[in-house]
Amino acid sequence: MNKYVKDFLFRGLLFAGVGPIILGIIYYILSLTIGGFSLSGGDVLLGIISIYILAFVQAGATVFPQIDHWSLGKSLACHFGSLYLVYVGAYLVNSWIPFEPMILLVFTVIFSAIFFSVWLTVFFSVKAVSKKLNAKLK
Repeated sequence: MNKYVKDFLFRGLLFAGVGPIILGIIYYILSLTIGGFSLSGGDVLLGIISIYILAFVQAGATVFPQIDHWSLGKSLACHFGSLYLVYVGAYLVNSWIPFEPMILLVFTVIFSAIFFSVWLTVFFSVKAVSKKLNAKLK
């Protein structure tokens, strides 16, 4: 099996359980703050499964930037695409957002802005640290 596929699966399995725990905490907070808040067993199960998948892909997708023979653009596109699909899928399946074009457009704009803000912050931080380390090697 390809090294990167193994890394994707390992990272996904390692961190996938974190998503349902966070979901449980959110459901608990909602039950404390919203009078009459309740979910059916099916809603809870759907939330747990979809968030498990979301967390699995989120953790696994960290392998894309480490594939040396891929261009930065291809790595970024795969990372963004996999996260976008799993997030929009989870939000739609759980009815956290309605399946309406304008809502999906707003979601896409917000998701893209956050993704690229985080990505650029990490990129320039790593670049700055690399520059400092390379200067120490000279």
